[in-house]
Amino acid sequence: MAIVDVSVPAELRRSALELDGSSLTIADALEVARRGVTVRLSEVAGRRVAASRELKRRLIADEIPIYGVTTGYGDSAHRQVSPAKAARLSRGVIDFMGCGTGPVAPPEVARVTMLLRANCLAKGNSGVRVELVQRLLDLLEHDVLPFIPERGSCGASGDLAPLSYVGRALCGDGRVAVAGQACDAAEALARLRLQPVVLEAKEGLALTNGTSFMSAFACLAVAGARELANVADLLTAMASQALLGNRGHFNAFLFDAAKPHPGMVASARNIRALLAGSQLAVDSEDLYEEGLQGADFIELERQIQDRYSIRCAPHVIGVLRDVIAWVQEWVTTEINASDDNPLFNVAGGRVESGGNFYGGHIGQAMDSLKVALANVCDLIDRQLELLVDEKFNAGLTPNLIPRLPADDPEAGLHHGFKGMQLVCSSMTAEAMKLSGPSTIHSRSTECHNQDKVSMGTIAARDARTILDIAQQIAAIHLIACCQALELRGVERASRPTIDVLHCVRERVAFLHRDRYLDVDIAAATDLIRSGALAAC
Repeated sequence: MAIVDVSVPAELRRSALELDGSSLTIADALEVARRGVTVRLSEVAGRRVAASRELKRRLIADEIPIYGVTTGYGDSAHRQVSPAKAARLSRGVIDFMGCGTGPVAPPEVARVTMLLRANCLAKGNSGVRVELVQRLLDLLEHDVLPFIPERGSCGASGDLAPLSYVGRALCGDGRVAVAGQACDAAEALARLRLQPVVLEAKEGLALTNGTSFMSAFACLAVAGARELANVADLLTAMASQALLGNRGHFNAFLFDAAKPHPGMVASARNIRALLAGSQLAVDSEDLYEEGLQGADFIELERQIQDRYSIRCAPHVIGVLRDVIAWVQEWVTTEINASDDNPLFNVAGGRVESGGNFYGGHIGQAMDSLKVALANVCDLIDRQLELLVDEKFNAGLTPNLIPRLPADDPEAGLHHGFKGMQLVCSSMTAEAMKLSGPSTIHSRSTECHNQDKVSMGTIAARDARTILDIAQQIAAIHLIACCQALELRGVERASRPTIDVLHCVRERVAFLHRDRYLDVDIAAATDLIRSGALAAC
């Protein structure tokens, strides 16, 4: 996953995050994913929630047909039930949608899903009780997490199947994890001296009919992608030095003045700063000050232009940065929306039926993020290929094998990073395969009531998976860059990259002879995912 499941000590937590339905950020979601903050409902939001519920009760008493409250769901909306049956109808959606499949979502996804569902209800348009929102926050505070199967959502009536498992846990049914240990939900509630929720009219639908599950994946994918962009800048700076590159490719004129896409400008600026003071990657003008000295033709010792995977790195990483910028706006809007149906218009005194559960924006955002992430995977893989291939690595050893005298007993036996590059290429191909758009694969479902669906959840899950792969690709390249810089002469590298190399070497040793490297990849991946690399 994009996030390491780390509980933040109580003394380091901020006092509380107040949910008001309109000001939640991706950073807040990340903090909750890491258990870094207590969450509570704001007083203003509580009053709105109560007013919405009161309007719902009045309209039910008037015996008008209200979709999903006093009528059946989907294509059964023409079947109205009496107010006396409304609560049973509400519980029914939790039951019949409990058919999810696939792997159970990681803890951080479950935490953010619960947070987003509570924030949606806190907006005060869903007709639920304050107590229902509070119970969600109680479980979140005590880290009681429902087991949510990842598969089964078309992302149109929201995440019906996955979110039904959140409602199931509130009702004391199903399995949950408490501090990482599996148990029955009823047992977990009993330990906390909490009674299972008995749903009233609309509450079952309000819990299941929304985009909180796909949006949880989206929040974590955006946060992880932002950190990956910084790592990709770092890796470019390290590879440029290992390959004796031209740091003039990142000069400010080319970006700030000539082609100022914001993400590209930011990446070039980062790489320039990381290369400052390097004696390995220098501007070509500083290398060839003497000119031809009367000759008609000379062979230059170093290329004045690097290959695209180095020279054009800001143009690739910058696209990821710019995609993140607008994706972040869309995701932030979504997580502060009333994304269920119907909604209760307190000011207008009426119930409104619509389609706010539709995951179109999350789907399109995640499809775009997938492509940008997969392109960065390919960039990193191509940089690694340059490092290990003796035809292109500017005099480094083949596959970054340490130099040995011909008469050394170990000479000719070792293959260095050959396997690492093969694995990196395989993962890059997988990322590319997953980057195809999910949102165009609409399926008409539920008796043609849901005849156009978003597939936003599949897109968001794929974005998470590509990010996961990208972090592992970056970990392999990070290890290779450190190896290459030490072979080249790390003392001539820039200070920031020397600091990073020392940080990596605390976890991953220099490769003197062939050994198992899977443990090293895992250690470097954790370094990237935890954010610790940025602090090196």
